[in-house]
Amino acid sequence: MSKKPWHLDRRTFIKGLGVACMLPYFESMAMSGVSKFLEPVKPKRLCFLYFPNGVGLPPKESAFHKSWNWFPEGEGSNYKLTNSLSPLQAYRNDISIMGGLSHPYSRKVLGHIAGDTWLTGGDLRGEYKNSISVDQVAAEKLSRYTRFPSLSLSTDGGVGYKSRVSTLSFNSSGRPIPSEHRQREIFERYFSPNGGGSTNERRKSIHQGKKIVDLVLEDSKSLQKRLGANDTMKLDEYLTSLNQVEEQVKRNEKWLNVPMKAFDASLINMDVDPTDAPQDYVRSMIDLMVLGFQTDATRVMTYMMAREDGMGFGDNFPKIALKLKGHHSISHDKTKGHWEDWGRLDQWYAKQFAYFIDKMKNTKDENGSLLDNTLILYGSACSSTHNARNCPLVLAGGSNLGVNHGSYTKFNEKEVPMSNLFVSMLNKIDVPTEKFSDSTGTLPSIL
Repeated sequence: MSKKPWHLDRRTFIKGLGVACMLPYFESMAMSGVSKFLEPVKPKRLCFLYFPNGVGLPPKESAFHKSWNWFPEGEGSNYKLTNSLSPLQAYRNDISIMGGLSHPYSRKVLGHIAGDTWLTGGDLRGEYKNSISVDQVAAEKLSRYTRFPSLSLSTDGGVGYKSRVSTLSFNSSGRPIPSEHRQREIFERYFSPNGGGSTNERRKSIHQGKKIVDLVLEDSKSLQKRLGANDTMKLDEYLTSLNQVEEQVKRNEKWLNVPMKAFDASLINMDVDPTDAPQDYVRSMIDLMVLGFQTDATRVMTYMMAREDGMGFGDNFPKIALKLKGHHSISHDKTKGHWEDWGRLDQWYAKQFAYFIDKMKNTKDENGSLLDNTLILYGSACSSTHNARNCPLVLAGGSNLGVNHGSYTKFNEKEVPMSNLFVSMLNKIDVPTEKFSDSTGTLPSIL
């Protein structure tokens, strides 16, 4: 069959795909010089942990309400945790529990779709119009200090698809940034200073990467005049990705001779399988996150512990760890006692979060405890499975950043959108922000 003038060259496509797969995809990587990112600035960090499908909220008349309702009993500093969040009891002075917050644009969409907007506040009510995520706003400003602008992690990896993403991070065009999920690959990419070889070998590899990217960019741009409107838009998206890959290659070159802080990774399980040992898998990922902050490889991270709507490995976590039904099935179950099952799963996730808080609290760098200079938001995009209101949220850390912890606060959703929280978080880590998404101000009562 003859080749048509609008057909893409398969060899060029494969080369481009190879580069995109081998190298990390990050936002805002431009750097003006080594001196700019080696300034001795005290680290201020931002981190987000997500779980899907909402939480167990037994009705007040239910016998399970006081035991297994995710939100605490009472308000203010005298709140009482139920079994669901009991693993956080030891960290009351390090956390703030929040209710009533949500994104106005997401309140009327199917709850699972709201997961795409947890960190963006984007508008998905009709046409899919997502926007930049708060972590990437932070990464744009903080990237000059670190080897990598941000680290996006999940249990499934990649981006998933619209309305059921497998990443929390979105670029300035509202497009998902691929997440990573294989611990050994993450370790070798981000924490092996010389890529497993000598500096000269690594430099040669970096130069080869630059040549490949340049070649693909050149070949791809030559196609633009032969493509229709839809293909031109797709190519523009692809070229944007390649340009960002190119920036990271340049970034790697500048950091090549800068020694990484000493660390011990001997206790991190690099080969655990989420289908065999969910808790070990999640905690090994958390260990890598702590290592990333400890070495100052990046100051911005996201971790989607499981995907929405029963998709991916995370749906089986309760089956394997707790001998229950799948996560999505539990969230729709109406049988007697299902509130306790859901509460036990909420408790399981809270245990993993408590593990993270403890590791961050007891891991120190030259500035003290990692937790004290890090804001961590833990939560979900829904209260119950399909209700994208009253998001369950816990803010942890940041005692050196001026956070008023120790309380449970119920916000009025008509007055305070969730994006106000993001505005305050960004300002606390020295990323000056007046407006994010549909924000109307800040969240002064806590931040």
